Amino acid sequence: MLSRTASSLYWLGRYFERADFIARLVEATVRLDMLSSRPAGEAAWASALAVTDTEAAFGTRGEAVSSESVGGFLTIDMSHPGSIKRCVEAARLNARATRTALTREAWAAINRAWLLFGQPHSQPCDTTQMLALIDGVKNETRGFEGAIARMLRNETVWFIRLGQTVERADNTARLLDVKYHLLLPEGERVGGVIDRDQWTTILQTVSAVTAYRWLYSEGLTPASVIDLLIARAEMPRSIAASSREAVEILNLLAGRAGRHGEADRMARARRDRMERTRSGDVIASGLHQYLESFIRENDLLHAAIGRQFAFA
Repeated sequence: MLSRTASSLYWLGRYFERADFIARLVEATVRLDMLSSRPAGEAAWASALAVTDTEAAFGTRGEAVSSESVGGFLTIDMSHPGSIKRCVEAARLNARATRTALTREAWAAINRAWLLFGQPHSQPCDTTQMLALIDGVKNETRGFEGAIARMLRNETVWFIRLGQTVERADNTARLLDVKYHLLLPEGERVGGVIDRDQWTTILQTVSAVTAYRWLYSEGLTPASVIDLLIARAEMPRSIAASSREAVEILNLLAGRAGRHGEADRMARARRDRMERTRSGDVIASGLHQYLESFIRENDLLHAAIGRQFAFA
């Protein structure tokens, strides 16, 4: 496979996964905002900017932090690369470059997501319209996942999945870190109703509420949520699962190419370290510091993948 084609497939996976994540993040922040009084509600939206690393871009607009301003900024704004609309557009451009490698169903899901932003409701002016658009994006990203699962298992699918799993690892780390940025309303205690609602919303964002109830019988605790999203490999969106999947996909690609490289070594080292990681140790040493370190390491793996496969 040409390196240019591999690069387009990899970025298709990353951008469409990122669109799904931002959609889930905005939806979660709407819920957190509804649970919070001001200024805690404003802190929820400020945290969404922090997690997506778009604080500086939003600051140039000179607008106050609110559900309308930040929600629109992360959903339909084309002035920065961190909006759902920009991610969907970038995914579609990469899909067009590799159109013959995709099935009709995979292309249709991407194209329908792109067409959502050409509809009258694609300029959300209230929460209801914004959530309707987000639901549409989530439906199409799930449709794309289903289409990919039914495609021939070859380099096309492996590069898309590699992009998805690298992006998913980054997203889960950032989503878990959102709790670090959130402030409880004045007078609320850690472990209180608002605190539990915030942790529940984190689980809802990654569709893990039922999985959590199956795995943990002691009720909702921050330590258990952290354990689920970091160390439980049976949870598809956990950091451990993403680390393991990256190794598996790189092994498949190496088997086809007949050689291993820098990215394989980095991915295996990360997976082996994750298998020894205990969430209690992470909490004791500092969750925020751990997640920041993981995000940097994931960026290094991304760069190594680009060098190994000579992405343009």
